[in-house]
Amino acid sequence: MNRSTTTLLPVRIPPLPEELFSSWIVRLAHELGQKVQSFCHLIFGNNHQVWNRDIDRLAPTWLMDGLSCRTGISRSTIENTTLRAYEGVFYPSFKSAGNLCWMLALKMYHRKRNGFGLQFCPQCLSEDIVPYYRKYWRVALNTVCHRHQISLLDRCPCCNHAVVVHRLDMNGQPLSDSIAHSSCFFCGFELSRSQPLLIDEYSVEGAATLQRITQKLELGLSQWTTYDVGQLAVLRHLTMLLTSPNPHNFLREYVTDQLHVKDILLTPGRISIEARPWLERRHLIQLSSWLLADPVQHITKAWKSGAIRYNVLIKDFTSPPDWYLNIVSPLSNWRDR
Repeated sequence: MNRSTTTLLPVRIPPLPEELFSSWIVRLAHELGQKVQSFCHLIFGNNHQVWNRDIDRLAPTWLMDGLSCRTGISRSTIENTTLRAYEGVFYPSFKSAGNLCWMLALKMYHRKRNGFGLQFCPQCLSEDIVPYYRKYWRVALNTVCHRHQISLLDRCPCCNHAVVVHRLDMNGQPLSDSIAHSSCFFCGFELSRSQPLLIDEYSVEGAATLQRITQKLELGLSQWTTYDVGQLAVLRHLTMLLTSPNPHNFLREYVTDQLHVKDILLTPGRISIEARPWLERRHLIQLSSWLLADPVQHITKAWKSGAIRYNVLIKDFTSPPDWYLNIVSPLSNWRDR
């Protein structure tokens, strides 16, 4: 192989359905008989570092254009494998730094990952002819594989390390067919053999609401409507209210009491839903999904009980949908309680 940006690679494979950008690059390198770092060096040279960023979120133009020219795959197809594809649905506009709504954080530090930002379904990996990682496994509200009705996992159950696909061939062993794309980079455990956690549904109506949202996620963006986008915004806002340190906010206590479920100990501090581990996200999203299942009744009753104040319901919520404002606006007068 040479570094010409116009020479097609001898082996070219397209991304699989809903495949994640980083997963596709790793498969492409291995199909060419190259380790990932060697492949990137041969194609892009030493002046371009690929893996010192979250390339699923921050794929640079030169990287996507270069791969498009060398594979014959359109730039739009390649960009659709990145988290930019969710712009306007899960988050209003893309930003290169800071928290990105609903996109799981990798917590990059140089080349290391201190976060658990890539989930996986063991059964999906087991059934894949060629195991690969899905783009929607990077979405924070997605905690269950609805195809198999089992929990997603966000780390290796054997060594507790995060899933880092591009480091699979960095253990010093020669590249061979024995390197499984679904194995743990640190200990080599086959992730498709992981035992998923038990799914505990807090309420039928909350589970149905969440399932309608996440099933659309696995089907692709063509299924989303303006109302769905508004629901995503409200759902995320509710998860933030459930962890708000406001001394007049007792919403989480109220919802857990209504659902007769035990609250869990959350990681302390002002942590977004995108930076929380699977168990905390699953807990908070189930609570907020119950509120969203019947927002008129559930939010209004929470307000009447004194669990939440009107100013808290709208605080820091930029561009809320009209239907949400129609629900909370009548709650502005505390005397109406």
